Amino acid sequence: MEKFKPEILLDQKKPYSHIAFIVLALVVTLIARIRNDVFRSAFDILTFFFILLVQLEAFIFIASRIFRELDSGITVKEFTRTVIRRFILFLVLCFFAALIIYLAFKYVAVWILGYDLSAVLSNFWNYDFSTWVKSTLGGLSFGAAIFLVIQWLDALKREQKLREENLVFQNETLKNQINPHFLFNSLNTISSLVQNQPDAAENFINHLSSFYRYILENGQKDKVPLQMEIDFITGFFNLHRIRDEEKILLDIRIDDTDSFQILPVSLQILVENAIKHNSATREKPLTIRVYIEESNIVVKNNLQKKASQLRSTKTGLRNLSERVRLITGRDLLIEETNEFFTVKIPLLK
Repeated sequence: MEKFKPEILLDQKKPYSHIAFIVLALVVTLIARIRNDVFRSAFDILTFFFILLVQLEAFIFIASRIFRELDSGITVKEFTRTVIRRFILFLVLCFFAALIIYLAFKYVAVWILGYDLSAVLSNFWNYDFSTWVKSTLGGLSFGAAIFLVIQWLDALKREQKLREENLVFQNETLKNQINPHFLFNSLNTISSLVQNQPDAAENFINHLSSFYRYILENGQKDKVPLQMEIDFITGFFNLHRIRDEEKILLDIRIDDTDSFQILPVSLQILVENAIKHNSATREKPLTIRVYIEESNIVVKNNLQKKASQLRSTKTGLRNLSERVRLITGRDLLIEETNEFFTVKIPLLK
């Protein structure tokens, strides 16, 4: 059995929605009948009920078209502006829809009763307009409640998506780093260094320990100080430098790190990506440059693709790109030429 959710009442594809509208229209009609002596006959009550029901259906239909789920990657400012614009449009459309529905039912009612159709508009403007405006404003208040509910549900979806993407990112980060290949290479390096270079082995172990400690302590955060991330990738690079000597070069040129924050482990993913997919020799070293350009931090490496390598699924970049979009509201910029591979990550204040 399908689990009942409150948002089903706003989904016109579900029968619960129409049943709820009928019940609500009946309740409002009953209250209006008790509090108002305007109804002269059962026909007036029935007309009021159907006008109200159709207006409710129209309000929900308009809301479902206007208040579609917003892009989860937009900024708070853009989100606010979009919501305000949609809300104003919703009220205007609902007001005119209510007017058209009311007049249409009035014409039908007058036609059924056999009265003069030419007097419908004049009677409306002269006698019914003020009452109609008051009741319509009441209906639009209900529409405003619909707006708040839909935006609340949308915000919950955005938050849930963000949590899910963060979990995926954390899982992929740990899975990519705590993998047999990485540990095998690290243990092999330690094994060879212990016999011949015990001081270098101790240094390597310290870097390796700091590497995993950083991931465990910061992997679940949305942002960390830029300097902390720079120190992290420097330590990570040292692991490779000890193992690969001068085949890989890391050139970090950043003067001001105190003013910025960044997604944790993001730079490491890009450095690891460059090392993973490019060959490096002493004659042709792999050079990875890290610097700030406008409001982005840039990771750029010379392109020296390995002659034989497994086809890349780009899962790491894809997950990082989605997380950047969700956290910063901006896109991860990726550029590839014949000579360089460049990735730009938006910085946070």
